[in-house]
Amino acid sequence: MRRFLLALPLAGILGLQLAHADERNDVPACYPYAQLTHHQPAPSGRELVVIIDETVPMSQALKRSAWDSAMRYVRPGDSIRLYQFSAFLQDHYMKLLFAGQLDSPLQGKVRNSIGSKSLKQLDGCLQQQAAFFQKTFGQYFAAGFGKPGVDIARSEILGSLRRITGDFVERPVRERVVLLVSDMLENSDFSSFYQSNRIRDIDPDNELNKVRQKNLLADFAGARVYVHGAGLVAGDAKGAYRSGSTLQRLERFWGDYLQASNGSLAAFGAPQLTTDLR
Repeated sequence: MRRFLLALPLAGILGLQLAHADERNDVPACYPYAQLTHHQPAPSGRELVVIIDETVPMSQALKRSAWDSAMRYVRPGDSIRLYQFSAFLQDHYMKLLFAGQLDSPLQGKVRNSIGSKSLKQLDGCLQQQAAFFQKTFGQYFAAGFGKPGVDIARSEILGSLRRITGDFVERPVRERVVLLVSDMLENSDFSSFYQSNRIRDIDPDNELNKVRQKNLLADFAGARVYVHGAGLVAGDAKGAYRSGSTLQRLERFWGDYLQASNGSLAAFGAPQLTTDLR
């Protein structure tokens, strides 16, 4: 990840995050610091949710591609959340690694009505906030991937998505985009998308019926989902052949699953996502 330098004054406002905010915010807020809270613009209403599957060994190139996709999407005023999930093993479980809200700059008549000293203080803080966000989010993003040499054979994708999206209903937003970094290969007691050490040719309709029967549908609250890393195999299966038909079946299952889970599949990167988040 890129290294970002954080100017010293921002450290002094770490304690000025909105003490009365109802939800977690890992990004220091600038308007209270500049004593301009009553002029603070409303959030954009957009939220980016990045979900990383810890069980998937991923190349540096693919990690960097996922990071670039996220950074191209985020803009001032957005909310950002980062989840990591795994199999249900000791020290490996679903975690909310980062949750933050970026401030929007003042514009137009409101900005023109503010004194130059306050504006200088606010603008400087906003610049530092952007650097702080990229550095801190980048550190957690990198930590979300599995450690080299740690092989987690199981992958609880469906159960993890059901729990993560439970937060969505509690936190309504105008627009939510999900970047799901995973091989999308369920391998749990519920079902396995593997057979003989390679990806199984699943029956999408049959698998979706099993999901319904086990009450494993989620509620994505209308989110658009972009998948990055689909079909990756590792360990003994590394380099195993993945036919176009196999990946089409996998994509169809997840598209149908998301539709049944109040979401939509915007793009399916198998493995690299080549479409910008929108």
